[in-house]
Amino acid sequence: MGLMDNLKGKAEELKDKASEFAGKHSDQIGSAVEKAGGAIDKATKGKYTEKIEHGTSKAKGAVDDFAHKPEDPGTGPDAAPGTGPGSTPPA
Repeated sequence: MGLMDNLKGKAEELKDKASEFAGKHSDQIGSAVEKAGGAIDKATKGKYTEKIEHGTSKAKGAVDDFAHKPEDPGTGPDAAPGTGPGSTPPA
């Protein structure tokens, strides 16, 4: 295995860890983004409120898209058919 393969493997591993971290702490990250947006809005005296709100919304959406959230037990790829949310239990 070459150096590039090792680097690619490590990069993928770090991406997975970051995604897992973001999934576990997405509420805290979202709160921090809101707080930062509020501070920026205050510093600019409301001149860019709409742009700041748009940016914070996009940032929180990006975190949600990146975050690996734990799956519901009945929705993973190994789940039995008909056991996920919205399915009816067997009679």
